Amino acid sequence: MLTRETKTRLAISGVSAVLLTAIVAMQISCSSDNRPKLNGAGGSFPAPLYQKWCYEYSKDSSRPAVSYQSVGSSAGISQIKAGTVDFAGTDAPLTEEECEKSGLEQFHMVSGAVVPAVNLPSLGSQAITLDGGVLADIYMGRIERWNDPRIAALNPGLALPDLKITVVHRGDGSGTTHIFTTYLTSVSEAWKSGIGAGTLVKWPCGIAGQKNPGVCNNVSRIKGAIGYTEYTFSLEAKLQIALISKDGKTVKPDEADWPILGKTYILTRKDAPDEKKAAMKAFFDWCIEHGGETAKSLHYIPLK
Repeated sequence: MLTRETKTRLAISGVSAVLLTAIVAMQISCSSDNRPKLNGAGGSFPAPLYQKWCYEYSKDSSRPAVSYQSVGSSAGISQIKAGTVDFAGTDAPLTEEECEKSGLEQFHMVSGAVVPAVNLPSLGSQAITLDGGVLADIYMGRIERWNDPRIAALNPGLALPDLKITVVHRGDGSGTTHIFTTYLTSVSEAWKSGIGAGTLVKWPCGIAGQKNPGVCNNVSRIKGAIGYTEYTFSLEAKLQIALISKDGKTVKPDEADWPILGKTYILTRKDAPDEKKAAMKAFFDWCIEHGGETAKSLHYIPLK
């Protein structure tokens, strides 16, 4: 059954009550072999959660089969604009003007943390602490070794290795990059004036990885590497996570005041057939109403 919230959203989208009833009946009557399908693609940042939600929702054969492909935010935006997917995920929201021009609807779905992941085996289980200014200078190539005095000042008593820092960044258009560079822009005037924020930026140094898994793979294989990635990916890859010093206090990524947080958004087409609109609204309503605990278990921040 469609919830009252879903019906309200669908009514706003111009889907009639009669059509809603027909859609529900159609969904119930479809078998798992011929039931309707909803295809999504986009950012790798929310992919672990979206794919889990798709799996859980699609287990009920009376519902459409929903899938989500992790292709990166920029690729997802291109696909929804071209109409080759039913919905897209992006961590770099479009402006109202961009949505209007492309005939798209956009709404916030979930939030999550981006973390600096490092490969410093000599530290063992000890965590290294960085701050925004140091992190920006590492990514600008101004701090080149892990025992730099500025890093040492943030880590008294920690035996830092005399090891070259290898910077790892995204090579594809990325919402995770948008979140990370927005943070660097907020904490470093040099970064703000010289590089700025975006899904693609001109990196001063480092090597590229494709999507979050590519960044994690490069960090895993290169001793002394640092990369930025969505929190869940770093945990799955068993990477060391650098903590952040914020206002003199060291914080962890699962704490409320973690500074590198980003929202991720869903994009749908305004000209989608009514039955597709209804099916997507039902799915997203289910995610919001019933997917909160799954989101928390994967270290995302749900809407409710």
